[in-house]
Amino acid sequence: MIAAREIPSRMILGVRTDATSYPEVAGVVTAWAGRGESRYVIANTVNGVMEAYDSPEVRSAMNGADLITADGMPLVWALRLLGLEGARRVYGPDLTLVVLESAAKRRIPVGFYGGTPETLAAFCRSARRRWPYLRIAYAWSPPFRPATPEEDQRMAGAVAASGARILFVGLGAPKQEQWMAHHRGRLPAVMLGVGAAFDFLSGAKRQAPRWMMRAGLEWLFRLAQEPRRLWGRYLRHNPRFVALFLAQWLGWLQFDSLAGSSGAGAHIGNRQA
Repeated sequence: MIAAREIPSRMILGVRTDATSYPEVAGVVTAWAGRGESRYVIANTVNGVMEAYDSPEVRSAMNGADLITADGMPLVWALRLLGLEGARRVYGPDLTLVVLESAAKRRIPVGFYGGTPETLAAFCRSARRRWPYLRIAYAWSPPFRPATPEEDQRMAGAVAASGARILFVGLGAPKQEQWMAHHRGRLPAVMLGVGAAFDFLSGAKRQAPRWMMRAGLEWLFRLAQEPRRLWGRYLRHNPRFVALFLAQWLGWLQFDSLAGSSGAGAHIGNRQA
């Protein structure tokens, strides 16, 4: 099994992105979980990178992660242009299935946090049918508002008491990344930020065809499914990502090289952007 520190990475617009694979992530996560370590893993997208580019707080939460996969093809292509020619996509919903299968085989208790009550219940039923030996120790759909300190303390106590050692967090970016960063060290579990995986894997939302995923057109499919919710995000983030990454690749825009730095900042010449 490869160690997380041995996985090569690059900075993409100030966010560390690791060139890894499904087996590598599953192996590292189950090893951490077996030791009861508190860690967090991000499956990142263009949206996540741009949220981090715009917010030092989000960037700090993302770069504090123990592992950051390239969830979308644009990030895979960016890694390849930055010299990691073997970079591959590690897509959140598929990663969820791979890690669940590994956890079921190793009898590692898992938990789920996020989604609506209906979606989460449907997802848990599907997971139990697929892996009869999967130990689902915890499942909670939090309200769509910030938790009070008392509610958060009760949740942390419930996760710890449940025995869950891998916690799948589906709150959407950048909320889930900040949530996991806040709870690292407080929960005895490896947290995986998996975005809309509960919705996709329960059947509540349709996934893009695989050919669209491979072509980097998943955003177009999702926009067609939810235009009112997503048009602003894609209009704001996608063109800027292309322009800013092109500037980085050409050397016009530079970022701090320390991959784990939470203060990675962009610099144009001697002027901080």
